[in-house]
Amino acid sequence: MGKFKFIETGIKDLFVIEPTVFGDERGYFMETYNSEFAPYIKHIDGTPCDFVQDNQSRSKKGVLRGLHFQMANPQGKLVRVIEGEVYDVAVDLRKNSDTFGKWYGVLLSADNKRQFYVPEGFAHGFLVTSEYATFVYKCTRLYDPQSEGGLLYNDPAIGITWPKIDADILLSEKDKKHPSLENLGFAF
Repeated sequence: MGKFKFIETGIKDLFVIEPTVFGDERGYFMETYNSEFAPYIKHIDGTPCDFVQDNQSRSKKGVLRGLHFQMANPQGKLVRVIEGEVYDVAVDLRKNSDTFGKWYGVLLSADNKRQFYVPEGFAHGFLVTSEYATFVYKCTRLYDPQSEGGLLYNDPAIGITWPKIDADILLSEKDKKHPSLENLGFAF
């Protein structure tokens, strides 16, 4: 029996992952990654790959990070939350995909222990819905600042339904300036 349940989202290659959690009065134990992921983790051209970088961020309520991607060196990301809660979103930017421009969102929290696999070829972002959240993720390629790209988080043509929270949305200056999908001029 596998340690993970890979849940299809309706967008090819995009999965919500539920780990098997073993708990008792002492606490819990779970695996967060193992070789079961091998069939799912691949480069945009379909070749197998592995994760080469781990990242961690901590943000306060209302922080919205995204929607980000790398153009020349696209990153697949396996994301999860170890403190608090976020609403995590991926937008398909693969030009030959039947779901180009479509999005999927999932609530990730320290409590539900879900993970989200966002493959190469997607824009990715999240909104912190708890007082604070610590967000950790693995990447299939190294961060490349020369290859950064972004998509407007509230583009009406995409229509992401972000949760309503009792805090102002806090964006970086860079994230405020991302183009809409129509003006992006890029697709994988």
